[in-house]
Amino acid sequence: MFAKLHYWWQAKRSSFWFVPAVIVLDAVALATLLITLDVTVELHVVERWPLLFGAGADGARGLLTAVAGSMITVAGVVFSITLVALALASSQYTSRVIRNFMRDRVNQAVLGVFVGIFAYCLVVLRTIRGGDEGGFVPTLAVLGGLILAFVGIAVLIYFIHYVSTSIQASRIIAAAAQETLAAVDQLFPETLGDHADEDTDANLAQALAMRAWVAVPAERTGYIQTVDADALLAVARAHGTIVRMDRGIGDFVVVGTPLVSAIDHGGLDDRITAELNAPFVVSRQRTVEQDVAYGIRQIVDIAMKALSPGVNDTTTAVMCVDYLAAILVRLAPRRIAAAHWLDQDELRVMARGPSFAGLVSESFDQIRQNAGGNVAVLLRMLGALEAIASRTLSPDRRRALGQTVEEIAEAAERTIDSPHDRARLGNRLTRVRDVLATEPVLFVRAHQD
Repeated sequence: MFAKLHYWWQAKRSSFWFVPAVIVLDAVALATLLITLDVTVELHVVERWPLLFGAGADGARGLLTAVAGSMITVAGVVFSITLVALALASSQYTSRVIRNFMRDRVNQAVLGVFVGIFAYCLVVLRTIRGGDEGGFVPTLAVLGGLILAFVGIAVLIYFIHYVSTSIQASRIIAAAAQETLAAVDQLFPETLGDHADEDTDANLAQALAMRAWVAVPAERTGYIQTVDADALLAVARAHGTIVRMDRGIGDFVVVGTPLVSAIDHGGLDDRITAELNAPFVVSRQRTVEQDVAYGIRQIVDIAMKALSPGVNDTTTAVMCVDYLAAILVRLAPRRIAAAHWLDQDELRVMARGPSFAGLVSESFDQIRQNAGGNVAVLLRMLGALEAIASRTLSPDRRRALGQTVEEIAEAAERTIDSPHDRARLGNRLTRVRDVLATEPVLFVRAHQD
């Protein structure tokens, strides 16, 4: 249930209507409160400040009508500017960053402010009556509409500045990296420890492979966004079985194909199948919250677009490599989630999750393949690998980094002809290999302390 609620909240947060709708309701509530205050409390504000509150019914109507008309017009302009920014970001960088723009609270709040001011004016307008109708002008509410009009002007000026900066490459890449780093901190909070590696028990895996497994088909088609680990563990415990995840977070699953497998204890009926599907949230797109690889994927896609012949933007590609290095440096000393989930020392779930080597490959393989002959990008990738290597003591992880270094060396040997450029890359390769050959014991321990 928690996973479903979390998915629902993330979907609403990513929508372009939820925050504006909340702001509109708040504006309507504010208008109602001020009108009620005008009706129930004798403030005598008109007598005290006639120039400020002394507008008649016609003047109040004219003011609020002008504010309402201008705000709904500006709301349309803001929506158009946002669509142009989305189209530009999608074509210039990657369509996967559109979700970040839609999730941006500033974009949502700005649209909500203008629509909310429009709704506020409508609510106040319907309460204004002239002399023949009984004569009522909610002076506080009318003044509130005037103040909100100036607020709208300030918000519009800020929004124009914000949009002009939000479509810059540095901001888009930094936002994707920041979201990914937050996911790393949430998913992998524990350090790996000295010379420790992930939980890989080959004997246990071989023994379980000899058991009779029954495939549980998926009930939906799409990408696995999240998995409720506690719920999946509870289902395995309740039925006294071992569950093996055949698809992990970020994987695409087709309805009717295996989602998980369970050790056969007499067959799995429809009820158990539904229970094993329930912990998985399957949707049309991937999200970063439990899928660090997708955050990396966004930055890699931006780098790929920058390295394409039609764009040829080396600076943006270098920035992508820098932020990928920041993510992997944060991840290098962290313990990746265990492959086996235990319940009172008894194996219940064989999980399927990311590995450090897989994330390194996700980060650098395609950039390396498309950066042939680009000395700046290859040098920056080697510098990134050097920084990552200095943050981990794990032999397996250092071997994965060494493999990537040799792949870059092979690409440089094959695509770079200039002797000067070859010498520069050779010097950097020597330095990175030296770092990988020497364990940075003092640096890592000092950081951990």
